[in-house]
Amino acid sequence: MITLDQIIMKLDLTLLTSEKDFASISPTYGYTSDLLSCVMSGAKNQGLWITLQAHNNIVAVAALLELVAVIITEGAMPDESTIAKANEQGITLLSTQQNSFYVAGKLWELGLRDA
Repeated sequence: MITLDQIIMKLDLTLLTSEKDFASISPTYGYTSDLLSCVMSGAKNQGLWITLQAHNNIVAVAALLELVAVIITEGAMPDESTIAKANEQGITLLSTQQNSFYVAGKLWELGLRDA
């Protein structure tokens, strides 16, 4: 089972929120979508969400679904209030310049599957 610290390292992700013990966090699956309604109906608890969305609502959805992290792709960057809200809610936000397809493929190679 892959841990979040391994994912961060192997995908060269940038941490946007507070440090945690990422070695003790193992996502149970991955989910990719940019439509919040799809994420709310399709993503499951303890998953990892890949999206190019970087606005405040991603934090609310991630918290509602108790996701372990959100990977924001294509260099999209949340503003400071979104990062602050994520820290308050305990949501890990990660960033990459890569697109969602690339990230999903790499996660698949690392053994992370869908629900």
